[in-house]
Amino acid sequence: MAYTKTARQAAIIEIIESDSVARQEQIVDHLIERGFPVTQASVSRDLVELGIVKVNGAYASPRNAFLPGFGTVNLTTAGDNLIIAKCDSGLASAIAVKIDSSSVNEVLGTIAGDDTIFIAVENSSLQRSAIKKLLTVLGGTIE
Repeated sequence: MAYTKTARQAAIIEIIESDSVARQEQIVDHLIERGFPVTQASVSRDLVELGIVKVNGAYASPRNAFLPGFGTVNLTTAGDNLIIAKCDSGLASAIAVKIDSSSVNEVLGTIAGDDTIFIAVENSSLQRSAIKKLLTVLGGTIE
């Protein structure tokens, strides 16, 4: 049976959200157990594409970060230059102000609506770094 990249990446997200995983080799082992023919190199590329970051020594999806005072914020990447933050209605402006006043050099600027923030970064290689720093600056934890 041929597995698609989309299916493999969905499995990676499921693995890291259901199990504490500290090394890429562990992800490879889990995927092989599920029948995916993968290498560490392909998993590494997938982690970058998915915006997966390491938090407190374990891989985590920043899709569901809890920010004290702001509730759950879902972070995703869009293209090479944007991070999208989805939050509860009415909180985007306050979160954007906190981001803009932070010392996260990767962030070029923000645009906030009611429940969405566009966070601009210079390029794709800075997205993951920016996400990790934003979680720290905002006092976030992965749910």
